[in-house]
Amino acid sequence: MILNIVLLLVGLALIVFGADWLVDGASAIARKAGISEFVIGLTIVGFGTSCPELVVSLTGALQGNADISVGNVVGSNIFNTLLILGLTAAIAPVAVTRSNSRRDIPIALLVTFLFASFSLTGHSITRVEGIAYLLIFVAYMVYCFKSDKGAEETGAEEKVKSLWLAILLVLAGLAGLIFGGRFFVNSATTIARAVGVSDKFIAITLLAGGTSFPELATCIVAAAKKKDQLALGNVLGSNVFNILLILGTSAVVTPLSTLALSWVDLGVMVLSAVLIWLWTYTGRRDRIDRWEAILMLLLFFGYYGWLFVKQ
Repeated sequence: MILNIVLLLVGLALIVFGADWLVDGASAIARKAGISEFVIGLTIVGFGTSCPELVVSLTGALQGNADISVGNVVGSNIFNTLLILGLTAAIAPVAVTRSNSRRDIPIALLVTFLFASFSLTGHSITRVEGIAYLLIFVAYMVYCFKSDKGAEETGAEEKVKSLWLAILLVLAGLAGLIFGGRFFVNSATTIARAVGVSDKFIAITLLAGGTSFPELATCIVAAAKKKDQLALGNVLGSNVFNILLILGTSAVVTPLSTLALSWVDLGVMVLSAVLIWLWTYTGRRDRIDRWEAILMLLLFFGYYGWLFVKQ
């Protein structure tokens, strides 16, 4: 048990540091290409911080554990939206641009609703559906880059100035994520089964929280530096990546059963996406205010309380 706990912590450390290196390297490469801050958050940073979820869910799929793959994504999206974006907006209100409210937020909501609907009706994600998810993902990424208006001049100093260093960070980050994900999934599953906790519960809580640490750190730092577009793009991008890329890839590897997910799990995930859209039209328009952030945090802790009571 002690060895598994140590491996769990080592895996989590590799995931967090690996994601951090990947984000730094990829962001440096993206900025040299003149990409806007929001699109960097939506795509490059969103992908980097979603890599832990990709590794964990894909590893779970390869091991035939659908509860880990699906539960990790649902839990991560709830964690990202209610806790991470809630904490970010509680620190400083998050501005929502016109393109955010008309394009990015509705797309994230549509993708979330699509996944929840398929999960409740079909109770599985087939290989065909997985391929469809990946095709939608590619189309969305192409659309984001083509519709981007270019980078804003912020005057901020680049953290990584050398292109070769940026490439090295990306490779080191990927290596950390791959090995860390393997340690993390194997140890978490062993510990969960040893204490009699279900795979779904451990995936929605421990795995989802652990693999969402990169998003949490990125968004809190972004809020402190008044980079709210980067924070919002990170959350929206991560949620879209989790469903389309991660579940799509995992389902192509092996069809995924969603029977372990309850209507409460999926309902909270959909509600969290609806709230982001709703907050753009309530209170002070075009931003997520502190009182709205507090409501998101209360919903998050209420849901986790329900999970512990049910468990």
